[in-house]
Amino acid sequence: MYLNSVLLAGDPKQGGGMVQLVMMGAIILVFWLFMIRPQAKKAKEQKKFVDDMQKGDKVVTIAGIHGTINKINEDGTLQLEVSPGSYLKIEKSTISMEWTAALNKPVAEKK
Repeated sequence: MYLNSVLLAGDPKQGGGMVQLVMMGAIILVFWLFMIRPQAKKAKEQKKFVDDMQKGDKVVTIAGIHGTINKINEDGTLQLEVSPGSYLKIEKSTISMEWTAALNKPVAEKK
């Protein structure tokens, strides 16, 4: 009798592998949507920002140094004027996109 009920009901372990596979795929999809994709998008925007910098742009480094780009060198560095006649040679990658955007954002008119 017990043997017949097991054969009719089926093995409860069958099909579990497919559910696990779907769940693993869902976890990978969520991980990609919320972690990898936004970071890749931000890295692409940062690269475009660094490539578009020009002489005369006011920038802020990730260390918080404010200055104006005086010269862009071919070796991936730039000359930053931090005060009249005072220059620093820094890497292009040290320019903060967020802080530079906040610095150059037009001040809202006060009412």
